[in-house]
Amino acid sequence: MEKFRKLVNKAIGNRSSDLFILPYQNHYRILACVQGKKSVVEELSADEGQQMIAYFKCRGNMIMSEHRRPQIGALKWQINRDEAIDVRLSTVGNYRAQESMVIRFIYPLKDIDYRVNRPEQWEMITKLTRSRGLILFAGPMGSGKTTTMYRLAKELAREELVMTIEDPVEIEEAAFLQLQVNDKAAMGYQELLKVGLRHRPDDFIIGEIRDPQTAKLAIQAALSGHLVLATVHATNAYGVVARMQQLGVEKYYLHHGLTGICYQRLLPLREGSAVLFDVLSGKELSTVIEGQGMRGMSNAWQQRLKKLREEEKISVANYEKLKNG
Repeated sequence: MEKFRKLVNKAIGNRSSDLFILPYQNHYRILACVQGKKSVVEELSADEGQQMIAYFKCRGNMIMSEHRRPQIGALKWQINRDEAIDVRLSTVGNYRAQESMVIRFIYPLKDIDYRVNRPEQWEMITKLTRSRGLILFAGPMGSGKTTTMYRLAKELAREELVMTIEDPVEIEEAAFLQLQVNDKAAMGYQELLKVGLRHRPDDFIIGEIRDPQTAKLAIQAALSGHLVLATVHATNAYGVVARMQQLGVEKYYLHHGLTGICYQRLLPLREGSAVLFDVLSGKELSTVIEGQGMRGMSNAWQQRLKKLREEEKISVANYEKLKNG
């Protein structure tokens, strides 16, 4: 068990977002995800891999005898005598009944390394939060969307009540009232959002808008004077509008309730990493809602990336990868 503890503590020390225990041929691989990049950090025998999964299932109050159906669990991981973090567990078996597990680490906001590539973009987004309404965030997994929303809301929490609705809670923050989706208890995003409105918060964070009901409730909350920060799946800022329309939100409500859109990527710079945004607001956003204007990434995004390449702050490969979002 000490070997497993060392693997987890090393992953936490490297600020991994997730640790994967995956069957591979006749053995197991342990992969760590750091800033969205996965790499193999250890290889275990089949017996060791199964023992590691069983160890965490036991600690996470999961069913030990179930190896194929998906399960979720949670535990508090003690790093040392004075420090502990929350851990989320997810398991599922493949067609050969080989079980796999993903361990997600929930770091406190103060411990997350977060840099913005263009400080003026942060000032722009902060200004948008003062306008209230719905601000939507898009970007690939691991790009820091939740951290962005939490950092924005943390400033507001000094004088306002911030409520989060997530599946699961990704960052622990004592300044917020944090609710977690529980489908078994019939407490999905829609139900929690309705309960939340009765609780009279000033600001909402919605982990993900994934269905028409949640999309419409988010817009309604924005129209009633709340600030709503939420994520939605889209490949660029312009695609967010199309996604909301696909979820049944009409143009009229987008015009009146949608304050801004922020698409973001975590740039792998020569020295560390930093977030770069593609922001839509004001007249440009209205034009996109009407179905006019550009598609893909904005000219501003292209110019900023080009400048980073000219300054040799990003590699040619990363420039080519990121220029289209």
